[in-house]
Amino acid sequence: MPEKALPIANAADRLLKSPEFLFRLYITGATSRSSRAISNARKIFERDLAGRYDLEIIDIYLEPLKAKEHQIVAAPTIVKLSPGPERRVIGDLSDEGKVRRVFDIQTPSQGVER
Repeated sequence: MPEKALPIANAADRLLKSPEFLFRLYITGATSRSSRAISNARKIFERDLAGRYDLEIIDIYLEPLKAKEHQIVAAPTIVKLSPGPERRVIGDLSDEGKVRRVFDIQTPSQGVER
């Protein structure tokens, strides 16, 4: 029976462990620009930050108070909440180099030395 308990404990540990990077993406409904931003964000983060990030997606049509509270004036806008400092990129995130530069994301080939 310990064999079955071990995977459950590992799953619980993963749930309790917070991600290294936390992003919040504000979109405007099911538009093509919103879809591209979601797709581009996931592509960049899965390739460069796999297992080390959390991406929260907020539709400002459904949650306008969150957009106002966080002073979002254009969408799509993605905000890196952690690690600090907070940074923002506006647009569909098609400029991957800009996203990496603004959010200080190292590509796997660049290594993780800091």
